[in-house]
Amino acid sequence: MSYQEMGVKVGIEVHQQLNVGRKLFCNGPMIETDEVDSRILRRLRPTQSELGEVDPAVLYEFRKGKATIYLYNRKNACLVECDEEPPHPINMEAVKAAMTIAMALNSKIVEEMHVMRKIVIDGSNTTGFQRTVLVGLGGYLEVGNLVVPVQTVSLEEDAARIIEEGEDFRVYSLDRLGIPLVEVALAPISADPKTVERVALELGRLLRLTKLVARGLGTIRQDLNISVHGFSPSEVKGVQKLDLIPKIVEYEVRRQDYLYRVSKMLKDRGVDAEKAIGRYVDVSEAFQITGSKIVREALSSGKRAWGLKLAGFRGLLGAEPYPDVRLGLELAEMARAYHLGGVIHSDELPAYGISQGEVEEVERTLDVAEGDGFFLIF
Repeated sequence: MSYQEMGVKVGIEVHQQLNVGRKLFCNGPMIETDEVDSRILRRLRPTQSELGEVDPAVLYEFRKGKATIYLYNRKNACLVECDEEPPHPINMEAVKAAMTIAMALNSKIVEEMHVMRKIVIDGSNTTGFQRTVLVGLGGYLEVGNLVVPVQTVSLEEDAARIIEEGEDFRVYSLDRLGIPLVEVALAPISADPKTVERVALELGRLLRLTKLVARGLGTIRQDLNISVHGFSPSEVKGVQKLDLIPKIVEYEVRRQDYLYRVSKMLKDRGVDAEKAIGRYVDVSEAFQITGSKIVREALSSGKRAWGLKLAGFRGLLGAEPYPDVRLGLELAEMARAYHLGGVIHSDELPAYGISQGEVEEVERTLDVAEGDGFFLIF
């Protein structure tokens, strides 16, 4: 199928640091350094919005249970970055720069600018939110014969710089936190990967021509919102190199297209969401005497083997229509995101030292019929 037949749509958000001398809400200079004067330990917690709701994405991050360590250096950070002091008046040079960029994109400048909050609880901001200002609405970017609509132009503060991440902690440097960014959100377009790259290239060129933006690695990054077959868009964040854009778009289109095809195959097999997923069952007894080193180490450490029946999934979990595009891999990554440990699915068994007899015992325990699959979590 062609990109047009698949209904591919790609939206680009560009985040570009502004070269305006100081940070957005304090007088700190925009200097990156590896020097550390002190370390701050924080644990961010979710709170309800004005509507009494908790953002599911925020709750997801909180459940990871990670502590955050901030590296502080007095040369490029102050009490504002540490969230121990209210923000200072906004940097008007940054406001003017964002307005200039908005006008260059033919956007309509808003009559009043208000500082808003975007909730962020991954630790990249000490406050638990990012300050952002809507500057312009609408507009367009011309790329050859293509006219790409602009949705919004915003001014916001950059996040802290990630230094290290472990199983239960993250380490950030405060040197980048608070640096002014202009965010340009383009409307989704139906285009092939190379055209998407050309659009990002042209937008970057326009930003540089204003002579108001910073240069160098880490000063600009693109977020790509990619959807196929009318699916909700999947966001790929923090793309820094333009030549990676076509590869990312192509991979994500293939991944989503295969998931779409899997959903159609399951429907053809008479399987819906209610029938497909069974319940978790402890299948540790099937591995009492096992030759699998992976399973033996997991059980000896106090873990249990849990099995989940997937009705109608046989043959779908291990199929690889494109390189690195597999349904089994999707499930494994989802499990890792929730810290559920290793995942082994039925299409790759017997393997990893797990015998055919153990597979059959698991299938009996889970009541797996012909055409069904299952996966194991340790």
